[in-house]
Amino acid sequence: MRERTIASHFIRAALRGAERQGRDCSALLRELGIQPALLDEPRARLAPEQFSRLIQALWLLLDDEYMGFGQRPSKRGTFAMMCHAIIHCRTLEKALVRGMLFYGLFPDAPSVQLQRDGDRVCLSIDSSLLWDPDHFLTESLLVIWHRLGSWLIGQRIRLEQASFAYAEPPHSGEYDLLFPCPRRFDAERTSLQFHARYLDMPLLQDERTLKQFLQHSPADLLARPDGGDSLTSRIRRLLGRDCASWPDLEQVAQQLHVSPQTLRRHLREEGSSFQELKDHLRRDLAIYHLGRDELSIQALAEQLGFSEPSAFHRAFKKWTGLTPGAYRAHQDS
Repeated sequence: MRERTIASHFIRAALRGAERQGRDCSALLRELGIQPALLDEPRARLAPEQFSRLIQALWLLLDDEYMGFGQRPSKRGTFAMMCHAIIHCRTLEKALVRGMLFYGLFPDAPSVQLQRDGDRVCLSIDSSLLWDPDHFLTESLLVIWHRLGSWLIGQRIRLEQASFAYAEPPHSGEYDLLFPCPRRFDAERTSLQFHARYLDMPLLQDERTLKQFLQHSPADLLARPDGGDSLTSRIRRLLGRDCASWPDLEQVAQQLHVSPQTLRRHLREEGSSFQELKDHLRRDLAIYHLGRDELSIQALAEQLGFSEPSAFHRAFKKWTGLTPGAYRAHQDS
């Protein structure tokens, strides 16, 4: 669901490289319709398209696809040229290896490696040469390589594990949108693991589809949330957008062919609950609609299933630290 929103942490983290170079990020945010004050609220969230525009604006401002986090800039167009270099490869493995060799031509670039071990593959990143205090670029590169590979073969590569060579951050609850698989912190290296069968798959894309792909990528790859096959994502898909007709937990359990008790237990194991999942979906739908002026706040409260606007106001402020009116004002100003 495109309405999955992005925590303000990632916007603050994305700006760190530009701020390090003394750039006026407040002016940049205002040009994009993002009020800087919004980022002062830790619970604030933004729509994916806002995040995508921010990434593209940072590349333009810095002429650097590494957004100021590398020892040397990666000039705009480097990713596109890499894609042109790999698009005619026969298999995904040949494409990924060629892409990694392409980036290896640039001094001080973060090293990306692909290793087979039986029926498992490890895609790892050495970020030791980066200035990346929030691990933003490191994680972005992991996401981009994973989603680029999925696009090339025309199907989502199912991740089996994501490992990180640093401690678990406070915002790790957001990682299910980036790395929908079991996650391990304080690991030996930062990497993704998936089944080796994907490497032998043929590329389904060509120069024509690449041209369209590059109009918005890789910024769109970063901004597009990916819940994968997690239980919470499957339930979100079952719930859909019409809050008034949401099934209850028992009905959802029946559709998933499990007992209600088993469903509750699995949600606990994923660090969630049915009520929290519904609240997060309401929050994301609210942010989506508040950025569009199509519905009044009262009409939106009704659509989201609140008995009265005041209940919606209280819930939204609890979720984001702002009232619906204040959030919409930030978007419009």
